[in-house]
Amino acid sequence: MYTTSTAFLEALQEAGVSYIFANLGSDHPAIIESLAHAKKENKKVPQLITCPHEFVAMSAAHGYAQLTGKPQVVMVHVECGTQNIGGGIHNAFKGRVPVLVFAGASPYTQENELTGSRNEFIHWIQDVFDQRGIMRGYSKYDNEIRTGKNVKQLVFRALQFAKSEPKGPVYLMGPREAMEEETEKVTLDPKLWEPISPSAIPPQEIRSLVDDLVKAKNPLIVTSYLGRNPEAVGELEKLCNRLAIPVLESVPHTMNFPTDNPMHIGFQWNVPNQNELLAEADFVLVLDSDVPWIPTKNKPSDDATIYYIDVDPIKEEMPLWYIPSKRFFKADSQIALQQIYQYLGKKKIVNDAVEARWNRIKAVHERQKEERRLLEEPSEDVITPEFLTACVREVIDEDTIVLNEGISSYQAICTHIGPKKPGTMHGSGSGSLGWNGGAAIGAKLANPDKTVVSLTGDGSYLFSNPSVVHWMAKRYDTPFLTVIYNNSGWKSPKLSTLGVHPNGIANEINHFGVDFDPPADLAKIAEAAGGAYAQTIKNPAELRDALNYGMNLVKEGRTVVLDVHIPHV
Repeated sequence: MYTTSTAFLEALQEAGVSYIFANLGSDHPAIIESLAHAKKENKKVPQLITCPHEFVAMSAAHGYAQLTGKPQVVMVHVECGTQNIGGGIHNAFKGRVPVLVFAGASPYTQENELTGSRNEFIHWIQDVFDQRGIMRGYSKYDNEIRTGKNVKQLVFRALQFAKSEPKGPVYLMGPREAMEEETEKVTLDPKLWEPISPSAIPPQEIRSLVDDLVKAKNPLIVTSYLGRNPEAVGELEKLCNRLAIPVLESVPHTMNFPTDNPMHIGFQWNVPNQNELLAEADFVLVLDSDVPWIPTKNKPSDDATIYYIDVDPIKEEMPLWYIPSKRFFKADSQIALQQIYQYLGKKKIVNDAVEARWNRIKAVHERQKEERRLLEEPSEDVITPEFLTACVREVIDEDTIVLNEGISSYQAICTHIGPKKPGTMHGSGSGSLGWNGGAAIGAKLANPDKTVVSLTGDGSYLFSNPSVVHWMAKRYDTPFLTVIYNNSGWKSPKLSTLGVHPNGIANEINHFGVDFDPPADLAKIAEAAGGAYAQTIKNPAELRDALNYGMNLVKEGRTVVLDVHIPHV
């Protein structure tokens, strides 16, 4: 039989989908039957990856898409499975990552009127009025498959939405009867369903931007995720080298600018300090950043001229957001940087001023480098996040893919890993913790020839469903190294409380409700669930040997979890 499910799987294959990260249920018999038929007939369809928890499925698809730009499919069970991807769909939506989520739905007949009619008690329990509504605030597009006659069109349209900037997740649901329906094969040309073309700055606006840039004495560029497109990094470096413009990375979730370039002047996170170069800047160009600064702690001068370039420059999904800017441009950063650089050829540049600025910023860069080195000095009795990250840096190469979900150690990880090559560092891009484990599986599937290293806090590690993650890593041969920055609790809520109530009762009696005492043996979870090599490290003298040994095991094909104890929360 050729059913809606057959056509659905064909559409995914024709659209270039490689994997279906699936948590199957009573709504998927037609899909399961079609997958089995394809296997029997040796017909090419996306590979099914069995995921015992939906959040891990979502995180794996997220990680794969981050590394490749290609959306994969997450298949979940009715409204229950849809709700179980909650944190993951938040991450993909806020992080602008393309993913196609497909969910079945309870049958809409109950007396065997159609194939797939209700035959289990759960079909009444899982029938809800607005299943699609669960996703509506977290997806770019949602629809219901009602027939096989146009299922391919719905798939191609959904993926067109997912891949168009600002990218993001999309949602399709299909009741059992619709997915079981016998239908006729439809042939479509995927080339006619491409995402919308990237946007540029209107030509008449380039002159004003470049004029302001060239006359600025203290220009600055702030970015967070320009490196989602690795080719944009080279364009940014070319501009900064030409005009001696320093780059500040604010809460980055990609590698945006080489940290060994003298114009790189560091990272900022939630630290309540005013950045001196941001305060001094008379011109600020924001490129791809949701939060370029936090006004209550750190912001530019009121006299600074600000330009904003982003795929979503007014943050349409953020109810409260505003930054006064001279212009907001909805544009692709790579194209915008090319436009700016090209127009620079028409301008007279005072090279002496550029050289003087280069030398001044280079001195700042070198001072920061020395400050980082001092923070990395080992201690006899404690492993600091800075020392730990420096030791990780020693065992990775320039092509290693580093995933950062350190949260309270996030800035330390960015700073002391010091990524130099585009595409080598990633964060979730959002705020629902636990992305790291599934994302590592997705990253390894996308790049089987590269080493994947996940750096995570103990809280984020527990959020990741580690038993599911490491079972999957073993079954699908996706070995990676996890280093847990274990401070025995959630440090971030403590820091948040101190930020509002520095002299409050919680601080006075040291009662924050965030510690994980008595501690669990976190690494053993991975060992039990997936045969990972597990080791706990508390002594600084043991750290380098443990990392070297663990990295060698990963390269031989075994997943490794190192539970490293840093100062207690």
